[in-house]
Amino acid sequence: MAISWIYKVWILLLPIVDRALSSYSEDQCSWRGSGLSQQQGSVEQISLHCSEGALDWLYPKGALRLTLSPRLPSAAVGPGGSSSGLITACVKPSEHFHGAQLYLERDGVLELLVGDRLEESPPTRVRCFSRLPGEKVALFLQATPHQDISRRIASFRYELRGDWTARLSLDSNPVSSNEGACRPCNNTELLMAVCTSDFVVRGNIKAVYEDSELRAAVIKVSTTRVFRQKYALFTGTGHLTLSGEIRTLLQCGVRPGAGSFLFTGRIHFGEAWLGCAPRYKDFLQAYTQAKLVQQLPCELAVD
Repeated sequence: MAISWIYKVWILLLPIVDRALSSYSEDQCSWRGSGLSQQQGSVEQISLHCSEGALDWLYPKGALRLTLSPRLPSAAVGPGGSSSGLITACVKPSEHFHGAQLYLERDGVLELLVGDRLEESPPTRVRCFSRLPGEKVALFLQATPHQDISRRIASFRYELRGDWTARLSLDSNPVSSNEGACRPCNNTELLMAVCTSDFVVRGNIKAVYEDSELRAAVIKVSTTRVFRQKYALFTGTGHLTLSGEIRTLLQCGVRPGAGSFLFTGRIHFGEAWLGCAPRYKDFLQAYTQAKLVQQLPCELAVD
């Protein structure tokens, strides 16, 4: 009798437990769930609606199919001001990504992005891909069989942006090309970057060193003016000079040099990545000329 009563209570509680094991964040940017609530061989459908967020899949079992539908402007622009409608997505697996494989699903074809990491293997770096307007793209996570799933968690962060593939990528095995990523910005691109970048600062290059893990060059910058920063990237104890780090691709060959620069760029998984970076005097000249002919895309309180 007692066993029957317990069984009935469990049946009533099962939907509640299932919802507790799988939940969206309030803003629908992230999802956290457990394979314990999934049937073997089942595929759970998930949809997220932000330009950045995270997914945590505990004790993976079965599969997940994730569609990303960010609320980006209809004509999303990158720091160069272009608006082709191209959407670039990047995923960054956690250091302890285990228990599943992550695929890009494009028009019904699967392409492996992140494999199930072995204990001794190095973590997978960021993987990026692009989506054209109208193209059907999703992420597909397939659990890999393990006798013990208690320590398996497949977690990653994602970012989506409008058309910045050409000037920025952390992708260790790019699905899309980085051709032209080191090309200097022309005046039109520069002035638009001032308006659309996540950070715009004036400063000097103090040092450049190589980040072997990211395969990137890290520029140590001492700033004399912060025009804008999305997050507190450039900080310090003094009021006149702040410091911070900006990353760029190794092949761009950045070297320390004298003089004042204007640094613009994007925040990529919490780190600053370089966009346009002219000498400050060259920026001032382009800004002044555009202002005289009333062709400034936005105003900046320059010196």
